[in-house]
Amino acid sequence: MKAHDGMYIGGAWRPAAGTDTIAVVNPADEQVIGHVPAGTAEDVDAAVHAARAAFPGWAATPPAERAARIAALRDVLGTRAEEIAGTVTAELGAPPALAASVHAGLPVLVAGTYAELAATYAFEERHGNSTVYLEPVGVVGAITPWNYPLHQIVAKVAPALAAGCTVVLKPAEDTPLTAQLFAEAAAEAGLPAGVFNLVTGLGPVAGQALAAHEDVDLVSFTGSTAVGRQIGATAGAAVKRVALELGGKSANVILPGADLAKAVNVGVANVMSNSGQTCSAWTRMLVDAERYEEAVALAAAAVAKYVPGDRVGPLVNAKQRARVRGYIEKGVEEGARLVAGGPEAPLPTGYYVSPTVFADVTPEMAIAQEEIFGPVVSILKYEDEDDALRIANGTVYGLAGAVWAADDETAVAFARRMDTGQVDINGGRFNPLAPFGGYKQSGVGRELGAHGLAEYLQTKSLQF
Repeated sequence: MKAHDGMYIGGAWRPAAGTDTIAVVNPADEQVIGHVPAGTAEDVDAAVHAARAAFPGWAATPPAERAARIAALRDVLGTRAEEIAGTVTAELGAPPALAASVHAGLPVLVAGTYAELAATYAFEERHGNSTVYLEPVGVVGAITPWNYPLHQIVAKVAPALAAGCTVVLKPAEDTPLTAQLFAEAAAEAGLPAGVFNLVTGLGPVAGQALAAHEDVDLVSFTGSTAVGRQIGATAGAAVKRVALELGGKSANVILPGADLAKAVNVGVANVMSNSGQTCSAWTRMLVDAERYEEAVALAAAAVAKYVPGDRVGPLVNAKQRARVRGYIEKGVEEGARLVAGGPEAPLPTGYYVSPTVFADVTPEMAIAQEEIFGPVVSILKYEDEDDALRIANGTVYGLAGAVWAADDETAVAFARRMDTGQVDINGGRFNPLAPFGGYKQSGVGRELGAHGLAEYLQTKSLQF
């Protein structure tokens, strides 16, 4: 694994404007595995200017040709999947099986959907005596998180390219090596110079400079709600568009008559995946009073299978580990019943947290209201469906969720009343073409599929 000591700008690796660097740490053993440049406002400015210069030519490129370049990018990512998976394991700590299937595999699938959409999307429509043109918004500033480093890059860059936009990417400082691999893939796929650009750096410096740059037309950000508010305010001052995919506190609602064992086991697996570092994780399990204790026992048995260092990786850094352990301690202080796990370190080295299950959680507790972003499940009791709905909708978030019932019709009726952007019905499979995004403080806009492509388009109508 080799870290580049420069920025990818205008189709080439260039020296950074400054000399500061960021250490990349393997969270499993706490060892430094590389350094990348800490980008400055000067680096961001150079990247934005390269993207602006490339925009007219890329926007004018026929959609079929843009589709071919995205397909080539997909193919390169596929051929380098093993290298990508190893890099994600090294800098995020994801177990190898998860790194291969999700972190390396899912981006290839998503890139493929945008290669197809670029070729088939209706960029021109006729309505009455008007022709409506859907045109690229311009230069996109993409700011991505560390929890799914390559997937989040592809989920922003691929639709932006399909729309005809050019991109400047600022990846999370914890996982920049994966972003550098993506830049290599972009070059290998033959993207024209300046269409994709990469600046590594810290959020308050490089991220803020990108969000505030006067020549960036749209900022797409995935991360915490707190930082999303700041980016929204910065973009709002310049009246530029934003797409914000933020936090979540999703409910896993198990209705009477559902297959309880399946719902609990799948629910626990959902939270444990990626060490709980998933914004859409179903961290609140809602169970009717009659079957509550049975569900608690099932959850405790299920979580015992998730062994730190084996099926569950470390958290991304020491700060995140301290945050999650603090929430576990808070849950105990608030009176929740600890039925599995706890705040104690499960291993002597690495940023690991014990997979944890709380019972007797009430809706007002911090562990039921705030995003923990770790392997922690809170089980809440409800009296009837209206009570379950009140609890499910009773947070500031609305990103995802699940509903289990005796039949799909009952589950769908309940899900339609949930204030959330995406709901899985009786274990419904992930769909890369379905729009992903939230209600309330979970964000603005959508990613994936045609709805994700639409975020990067603006509308012009001609009457004749």
